[in-house]
Amino acid sequence: MWSRQRGRLKPLCCGVEELRCRRREREAALRKARREQQLVSKRLLRDEALEEAEEGCVAMIFGEAEIQQFLQLAQRGTEEKEREGALVSLRRGLQRPETQQTFIRLEGSIRTLVGLLTSNQALLQLEAARCLHELSHSEQSAVVEACLPATSYLLTYLSGHSSDFISPHLTVLEALGYALSQLLQAKEAPEKIIPSVLGSTLPQHMLQLLQPGPKLNLGVAVEFAWCLHYIICSQVNNALLITQGALSTLGLLLLDLAGAVQRTEDAGLELLACPVLRCLSNLLTEAAAEAVGGQLQLRDERVVAALFILLQFLLQKQPSLLPEGLWLLNNLTANSPSFCTSLLSLDLIEPLLHLLSVSNVVSVLVLTVLCNVAEKGPAYCQRLWPGPLLSSLLDTLAFSDTEVVGQSLELLQLLFLYQPGAAQAFLQQSGLQALQRHEEVAQLQDRVHALQQTALHG
Repeated sequence: MWSRQRGRLKPLCCGVEELRCRRREREAALRKARREQQLVSKRLLRDEALEEAEEGCVAMIFGEAEIQQFLQLAQRGTEEKEREGALVSLRRGLQRPETQQTFIRLEGSIRTLVGLLTSNQALLQLEAARCLHELSHSEQSAVVEACLPATSYLLTYLSGHSSDFISPHLTVLEALGYALSQLLQAKEAPEKIIPSVLGSTLPQHMLQLLQPGPKLNLGVAVEFAWCLHYIICSQVNNALLITQGALSTLGLLLLDLAGAVQRTEDAGLELLACPVLRCLSNLLTEAAAEAVGGQLQLRDERVVAALFILLQFLLQKQPSLLPEGLWLLNNLTANSPSFCTSLLSLDLIEPLLHLLSVSNVVSVLVLTVLCNVAEKGPAYCQRLWPGPLLSSLLDTLAFSDTEVVGQSLELLQLLFLYQPGAAQAFLQQSGLQALQRHEEVAQLQDRVHALQQTALHG
C-alpha cells in the first residue's frame, strides 16, 4: 500500500515576491543559455533547383594553380559564359574543406571575390556571392576568420544602394545576406563585425527589407531576418535597434505572416517565422524595450491573436518551431498584465492547453505562460480556475518529466496563494492519485501538502 512519507521537503512558505524573484532569475539564466545556443546554429542555404541540375557532379579538390586560373578567368575572361563557368567550378570546389584551405592561403583571393560583386553582370555577382556563401558556412575556424576582412566590403556594397535597397538580382542579395549571417556568428563578431554593422546604414536597410508589403521578397527577408537575429543575440547595442523601430517593424511583420498563412499554402513561410519570433523574443527582454513602450508598440490583442494563428500553423507544418512562438508568448506575458488579459479575453487558454500533449519542452513553456498569468493576482486566477486547467494539471502531474511536474507544482502554488479553496478543490479532484503515478511520489505529495498549508495558514 502506498503511503505518504513526511519530512522529505520543508514546507514552502515563500511569499509571492520571493516566488517571482526565483522565476525571474531562472528565466534570465534560460534566456542567456538560449541566446548562446542560437549563436552557433549555422545554416546551409543552397538552391534546390541548382543542386538538382548539378546532381552527379562531384566536388573536386583544387590546388593553388587551378584556383588562380579560375579567379583570373572570372576577372579577365573574354566571354561572360567563360567567366561565369570559372566561378561555378570554383564554387563547387569550395564545398570541399581542402579547397577552402588552399583558397584562403592565396593572397587577394577574398578581395577578388568581393570585387566581382561590383560587376554590372548579375550572373557573375550571383556566383561570386555563392562562393562567399560556401566559405562562410565552413566548419573550419581559419576559413571563417579569413572571410572577416570581406565584411567591410559587404557593408559598403549592401549599404550603398538606394533607399529601396534594390539589387540587380534578388538572389545575389539573398546569398550575400546568408554569407553575412554566417560571419555574424564568428566568435570575433561582437568586437570586429557587429559594431561596424551597427555603425552603418545596414540595420535600417534590413528593417526596410522586413517591411510587409508588395516589395517583400521571402528569400531575401529570411536571410536578413537571420542577420538581425544574430546581431540581437550578441547584445552589442540592441537599444539602437529598438530606437530605429525594430520592435514595431517585426510586430507588423508578425501580423502579416499570420495573415499570409491563412491565405496561402505557400511553403517557406515558417522559414521567416522562425527568425522573426526569435528577434521579437530577445528584444522584449531588453530594458530599452520597456523604455520606449515596447509592449504598447506591439498592440496587445492583435499580436496575441496573430501569434496563436502562427502556433496553429506551426503545429501542422513544423511542430519543432512551436517553442519559438511560446518563448515569445512567455516574454510578452511575463511583465504585462495587458497581454495576460488578452489571453483571457480572447479565450485562448484552452487552445494553449491543447499544446501540452506535443512534447515536454512545449509543456514546460505552456505552463510557464500560465504561471505568468496566475502571478498577476486573484482576478486572473479566478478566470483560470478551475475550468479545463484542473484536468490538464492532473494530467501533467502524471508526466515522467520532472521539469514538467515542477512547473505544474509552481502553477498550483500560485493558484493556491491567490484562489481561496483551490487547494481543497484540487485534492478532492483526485490530485493525490495523479501524483501517485510519479516515480518521486512521496516527495511530491509532501510538496502538495506543504502548498495546501501555505494556502491555508501562510
